[in-house]
Amino acid sequence: MFEYTRIDFLKYRYVAAIFSCALLVAGIAGYVYHGGFTYSVDFSGGTQVLFKFNKTIGSEQLKNSLAHAGWGDVVIRELGDADVVIRVKEFTSDVAGLAQKIKSDIESDFPGTMLTLQEANAVGPAAGEMLFMNSLFAILFGLLLMLLYIAARFWSFSYGMGAIVAILHDAVAILAFFACARLEVSPNVICAILAMLGYSINDTIIVFARIRENVAKEKGKNIETIVNESINQTLRRTLITSFATALSAGALYLFGGEALHTLSLSFLIGIIIGTYSSIYVASPVMLALRRK
Repeated sequence: MFEYTRIDFLKYRYVAAIFSCALLVAGIAGYVYHGGFTYSVDFSGGTQVLFKFNKTIGSEQLKNSLAHAGWGDVVIRELGDADVVIRVKEFTSDVAGLAQKIKSDIESDFPGTMLTLQEANAVGPAAGEMLFMNSLFAILFGLLLMLLYIAARFWSFSYGMGAIVAILHDAVAILAFFACARLEVSPNVICAILAMLGYSINDTIIVFARIRENVAKEKGKNIETIVNESINQTLRRTLITSFATALSAGALYLFGGEALHTLSLSFLIGIIIGTYSSIYVASPVMLALRRK
């Protein structure tokens, strides 16, 4: 027999639909307002250096100073009070020499300022474009494999479409956050998106498997009641798994350094959105299509 329904999840499905649409609109607005995504140097090409400053200088002041010194299309990103990432479109094999020139230009324009080079890397435009296309192919190929798995696992249009809409929702939600927050889209972010899509689809499949099992047990019972009960029965496992994964991602964010910030942040967002979508996106979509 079923456990009693502790939470009526489907009662709030229309509110959740409005929230999901708002996420989509916010992502489109952020993308248009900011003129697209902010890509890391790995995708856009150029040189990126990380400096530690001995005193705080505003990003606009730095940008104007470097533009005056002849550095075009400068991107400045502050990491706390002392660390600043500077990206320029110039590419050279002598990365250390270019970083030293940027350092000299800043120190000469701001007397008393001392910079310590923490990291420097450069990527050619052709290599960046190739990496971007490979990353895009990886996402599309990953989605295709997930769709094939869903088809083999359920062989049902309503269940399949529910899972497909959920993983597309998750990918768009993560990208919407990055567009609105002006965070860099890097290869690490692409890896995190693929990992979180796999995490989300696994969670969705567990819920769907319980729904199918309960439908077979209680033939003739109201499908909304069965869906609610099934979500409640799998809720504890979902929350424990999500919490444990979030602890690991949170530790990476706090102690992993700048190189892992966007990766761990993508994981955290994906965990939250993936848990939400398996309940409030996949199941309502499946229910709507099953009725039709």
